[in-house]
Amino acid sequence: RCESLVEVHFQLHQQVMAASAKLGAEVLPRLLERFNEVLSSLVKSSFLVEKQPPQVLKTQTKFQASVRFLLGPQLLKASAKPYMVRADMVTEKQARELALSAYSNTLSESTGEIMHNVVALETNPTSGTCCANFKNVLLKKIKRCERKGSESVTEEKCAVLFSTTVALTPGNLSVHLQVLSLPIVVIVHGNQDNNAKATVLWDSAFSEIDRVPFVVAERVPWEKMCDTLNLKFMAEVQTTKGLLKEHYFFLAQKIFNDHSTSLEDFQSRSVSWAQFNKEILPGRGFTFWQWFDGVLDLTKRCLKSYWSDRLIVGFISKQYVCKLLSTEPDGTFLLRFS
Repeated sequence: RCESLVEVHFQLHQQVMAASAKLGAEVLPRLLERFNEVLSSLVKSSFLVEKQPPQVLKTQTKFQASVRFLLGPQLLKASAKPYMVRADMVTEKQARELALSAYSNTLSESTGEIMHNVVALETNPTSGTCCANFKNVLLKKIKRCERKGSESVTEEKCAVLFSTTVALTPGNLSVHLQVLSLPIVVIVHGNQDNNAKATVLWDSAFSEIDRVPFVVAERVPWEKMCDTLNLKFMAEVQTTKGLLKEHYFFLAQKIFNDHSTSLEDFQSRSVSWAQFNKEILPGRGFTFWQWFDGVLDLTKRCLKSYWSDRLIVGFISKQYVCKLLSTEPDGTFLLRFS
């Protein structure tokens, strides 16, 4: 699609040049300038991240990523030396400034130190693609931002900015290409992993597609949260058996610390980020997400087949279990997530 748009652009350009005498000295330069703007805009939007870096990224750990320039095979002439693509870490504030300037200004300083962060943009003749593959990038260290209030380091989002400058044929128009990765939470120790995953999950599930980087709602409808927990559960455990109505009821009672309500009462409620992974559950030493993440891990490692055969209720309260079992014959038992 991008390539055929460029073809249309060049045809129009040729027609304008053919009619240049008739257009006159006033109209022609204006049209040509507009042509350059349109081409530049099209070219910039065809530079994209094909393989995203991991969204939870540990320092001193190698990772991979790749960017692709859709119009590369068509517009880049075989220059003597290949164009190089750089990868830099940027803060949320820097990402926002770049986005608001429509990626027209360049990065002033990188927010972390990345090793092996410059790679050639290469065209593959067999697949007809133009890519820069970052195969063993390593984030050496990260400069943390000023944090707001009680914000922890695992709530801080950054991104990788990929950038290069290319000269296009014909016309030798020079265009600066930049594209941001999805938001990344940088950790320095494995024990930060599940809090980092919470930030990424909340961002992936509840952010708008066209947004200022990396704004996301502070509260979301409980129904949306149910969908997210269900998708996450099925993906992590690798099962086709998702969560059921009664499971949601139990989860709602847990996250809202409300045991008196009926299932319908929770439908219209909204849940906050703090309830999800900031506030410690009453009488416990962990948040709702930390508990749910533990359940995911346990089910994935030990209980996958039992869950998939619907042999585990799992998400059920102690009180309700006692009530259910009181009428059953001795020896009847239920498995529940404590």
